[in-house]
Amino acid sequence: MTLIEKVGLLAEGAKYDVSCSSSGSGRTNQPGGLGNSLPAGVCHSWASDGRCISLLKILLSNNCAWDCSYCRIRKSNDMPRTTLMPDELIELTLNLYRRNYIEGLFLSSAVLGDPDKTMELMLRVVKKLRQAHNFNGYIHLKAIPGAGEHLIREAGLYADRMSVNIELPTSESLKILAPQKERQAIIGPMKLLGNEYSQIQADQNSRLPSIRRSLPNFLPAGHTTQMIIGASPETDLHIVHLMENLYQKFNLKRVYYSAYVPVNDDNRLPALAMPPLKREHRLYQADWLLRFYKYKAYELLDETFPNLDDELDPKASWAVRNHEFFPLEINRASYEEILRVPGIGVTSALRIIKARRQVPLDFPNLKKMGVVLKRARFFILCKGKSMDYIQVGGPDLRIKLLSGLPVPDRQLRLF
Repeated sequence: MTLIEKVGLLAEGAKYDVSCSSSGSGRTNQPGGLGNSLPAGVCHSWASDGRCISLLKILLSNNCAWDCSYCRIRKSNDMPRTTLMPDELIELTLNLYRRNYIEGLFLSSAVLGDPDKTMELMLRVVKKLRQAHNFNGYIHLKAIPGAGEHLIREAGLYADRMSVNIELPTSESLKILAPQKERQAIIGPMKLLGNEYSQIQADQNSRLPSIRRSLPNFLPAGHTTQMIIGASPETDLHIVHLMENLYQKFNLKRVYYSAYVPVNDDNRLPALAMPPLKREHRLYQADWLLRFYKYKAYELLDETFPNLDDELDPKASWAVRNHEFFPLEINRASYEEILRVPGIGVTSALRIIKARRQVPLDFPNLKKMGVVLKRARFFILCKGKSMDYIQVGGPDLRIKLLSGLPVPDRQLRLF
């Protein structure tokens, strides 16, 4: 098999891992070194400044010893198998970087023999890139569940970011769909990376700048995980509480959600007409509320409302179910209260707090600040008045919101 054929197979196998995004890493070049890792990040996406950014996203091997029911490269699938030797992958990465095709490397792998062997090979790649070739570009490394702690810890010294994919929300689902994986083999590395990252950050913050430079550079862009949505029967309530615990306990940078895509025929898997893309989108919105809007999991969902609303985003859905919280007088409400208003984001809320110190705000002021008045007008007052004399607050908020929202009957297409 030629190198091009190998790369084609291994890049195809890597596309289902979505746990990569802007890096947040600022690894700078050294004399005689190659490349920089910019804080703006490296991934198959668009950076905040509008740049199209890219990386080599590839598997070390697709020759898997495990047989997870949902995985394209599981052991029982009849498909071509191949493995890149560490030196082959290193040479490929350097050549593509020098030609400006990529800005970094996202490296994952099937379990080649056993977790320790696989992690050792992946570690050999990133260690040689950093030490022998002075490569300072971005590296995201997938941690293999079940690999030894010493391997995971050492990998964190060379990678900018690592991901330990939890994949399924409960131990019961893992036993059914991925019986060779143990939940503790996933949680253990998460805890290790979170503790090491926190300790290094604390040490750096407590030292003088001259001493900080000599401290280990451990995962400057943090660590992430990924969950498959729709392959198992858990409710959104379970998933939202799980994501909150992951952020609190393991100092995660991000949790990624991947709508289940049927790639295998297996009676253990659900028969879906389409991947649950809307559900994936709603979970990302709920995740955003937990991280940036100071919501708690129990506020978004409970036993009487265990799944996210299909028609309204989680913030609007919360506002509808808690209509007694409104209306808010925008010139007196606290920052935390303003963040609860649909149509007002973090940036707009900060602008409101700053601007109203100078002059009482009205609706034209809010529009200039980026507030989406089409949604916010049902929840706020300015100087004691509503916008256009509409009724503000009350139990019919859902009807008012939905009357102004488009309801597409299918996934939007680009072309």
